[in-house]
Amino acid sequence: MDTTPPAVPPPTYPVSFDVERQLSGRNRLTTAFRLILAFPHLALVGGAGIGLNWGSSPGGALGTAAFVMAVFSWFAIIFASVHPRGFWDFGAFYMRWRARAVPYVMLLRDEYPPFEDDVAYPTTFAVDRPTGPRDRLSVGLRIIYAIPHIVVLIFLNIAWLVTSIIAWFAILFTGRYPAGLYEFAVGVMRWDVRVETYLLLMRDEYPPFRLSP
Repeated sequence: MDTTPPAVPPPTYPVSFDVERQLSGRNRLTTAFRLILAFPHLALVGGAGIGLNWGSSPGGALGTAAFVMAVFSWFAIIFASVHPRGFWDFGAFYMRWRARAVPYVMLLRDEYPPFEDDVAYPTTFAVDRPTGPRDRLSVGLRIIYAIPHIVVLIFLNIAWLVTSIIAWFAILFTGRYPAGLYEFAVGVMRWDVRVETYLLLMRDEYPPFRLSP
């Protein structure tokens, strides 16, 4: 009789991101001019990467607004243990937009991202709203706590940039995004999304160091 206890599944993190795979049958024309086509979204929510994007700006016009709201929320949480509802909602709105725009910019999808928040797109982003009192210590030291992730993500996002350039040429010549590079790209963005949500004070749980869901 097998007395081995059943495997315990790893705990899930309250922030999730995924992209519907689109490897073959890619649109070579929109791929060739992707950065030009994506400029309106880049101006609103910035490009990919915590270490690269947040190093110069917190992600376009909407990202800058979300960052300012996070600063005010930091004081509200520290002194009143309350995250203003409107600020949290705006952070979620910004992250949903990034979850649509960045996969398009980085060639993971060919469909043009909508400018409306309630229009379906083949990417998913979800974050659970915190319940109960917030962790003031974690919030107070949030930037310091996030440094290990930021350092790792700088290197991961540089690698993602290189693989995206390779994928750009692959799509132009073969009409296909290499599967291994695709999975790596989705994993890096998943990591980015978790850490950016953490930096915007939307969750207090420390993000995992992994590319997988």
